[in-house]
Amino acid sequence: MFDFSKVSFQQILTISFTLFAVIDILGSVPVLVTLKSKMGGQIRSLQATLASGALMILFLFLGQQFLNLLGLDVKSFAVAGSIVIFILGLEMVLGLEFFKGDNNPKSGSVVPIAFPLIAGSGTLTTIMSLKANYYDVNIFISILINLVVVFLVLHSLKWIEKALGPNGLIVVRKFFGVILLAIAIKIFATNAHGLL
Repeated sequence: MFDFSKVSFQQILTISFTLFAVIDILGSVPVLVTLKSKMGGQIRSLQATLASGALMILFLFLGQQFLNLLGLDVKSFAVAGSIVIFILGLEMVLGLEFFKGDNNPKSGSVVPIAFPLIAGSGTLTTIMSLKANYYDVNIFISILINLVVVFLVLHSLKWIEKALGPNGLIVVRKFFGVILLAIAIKIFATNAHGLL
């Protein structure tokens, strides 16, 4: 299934940081804290992590077939994805809200936490965009690394909220926003020349 000879530490590091920035689990801590209080003071960390992981891995393997069904190629999707990633980066840096989330807390840990907060359209689009530039095995390993981080953050919400404070959360969000903007420009530049 995977070609383990293609495993690259540099690719894994780049993809992991990209996904970490897109998922923005630390930037989502204020939202998660609010949802936690509305859900009776408890978020099912493992359930939310497994559900979001299943969505990401499903999209990694079946995303190509889905695109073929629609008559699209990975380069076109990568360019479209880079635009979405760019807008997500702008959101984080400028503090604007382009994408409106589903704020219904009654659905529990799967909706809206696993989807669309963790494995939302931005994350799934990013995974498909990364497939144009990186090997599947490195994307898969990076997804697993991010799922571990997601689980730890969900499990340690109270402690993280205290440790970072409101100003710390803003700094983290803006820092990863700038990284996202740079990644979006790189993905666009790599794939757009073949389409234009």
